[in-house]
Amino acid sequence: MKKTYRRLVAPVLAVLLLSACSTDSETETVEVAEVTRSIFYAPLYVGVEEGFFADEGLDINITTTWGGDTTMTTLLADSADVALVGSETSIYVHAQNPSDSVVNFGALTQTDGTFLVSREPIEDFTFEDLRGKEYLGQRAGGMPQMAGEYALAQNGIDVDEDVTLDQSIDFANIAGAFASGSGDFVQLFEPQATEFEEEGLGYVVASFGEESGILPYTSFITKESTIENNEEMLVKFNRALYKAQQFVQEEDVDTIATSIAPYFDETSEQLIAQVIERYRNQDSYAKDPYIDEDGWEHLQNIMDDSGELPERFGYEELVNRSITDQALE
Repeated sequence: MKKTYRRLVAPVLAVLLLSACSTDSETETVEVAEVTRSIFYAPLYVGVEEGFFADEGLDINITTTWGGDTTMTTLLADSADVALVGSETSIYVHAQNPSDSVVNFGALTQTDGTFLVSREPIEDFTFEDLRGKEYLGQRAGGMPQMAGEYALAQNGIDVDEDVTLDQSIDFANIAGAFASGSGDFVQLFEPQATEFEEEGLGYVVASFGEESGILPYTSFITKESTIENNEEMLVKFNRALYKAQQFVQEEDVDTIATSIAPYFDETSEQLIAQVIERYRNQDSYAKDPYIDEDGWEHLQNIMDDSGELPERFGYEELVNRSITDQALE
């Protein structure tokens, strides 16, 4: 078994502290650490911009912490009340048996958010077209890479045997490396995939979200002590989140794009709308904060297939449904 998870949680557990949220003021500030800034996370930004969190008396302060390990360190070090990050990180942390572990309490995205981009246009693409080609993948142990490996395996492609897998490039530089000529195929998030199509730098040939199925891809996670000390804040959070999720499901994409445009200064509203439509068409946005039990097991199966699952944990051990039950009653 690979040991990526040990590298992920080592710095996290070293700074583990107890936390308690203050509820003394009428408006409560909630510190949210997001693993990256992404149109994939549109409902979070909608919740802020459309006033859904404010209606619940919550002032949401979002900090982008760039990476799963950094995001979990921020949460466990009491620098954030809530983390928006891949659910796999909760498994990595819980496997180390910390004194104050973490719990998934709200779903944001329910599919992988990456796309397979080819350097050349391919008519009638099949995954067999990857054989013998150089493939720029994502970070080992992260959900994008694991979901990508699973999708390829489901289509008969072994990343260790059938392609030349390059994982040497940092996440922030993968798109630039491909644009500069590295690789025949690359796994990209939006809006880079659509931008590459528009610029003629690449062509989307498959969706890893469609290929890998429903799973708790990106979730809101908090510490057990936060649930014990300030569950009402989390109930309010999920109540506002649900309203934002419904907004994203029901409003036209141009309206949604206008709402979240302040978070993406360098991206046109037209492109934001295109990305939202692509994600919405493949059901990437969760429709409510509930984390599906079958999806939880699917997540662990994908991790297991990749050799990254440190230990299997039951749904009720790391997923809290009660907070959403209370929010939507």
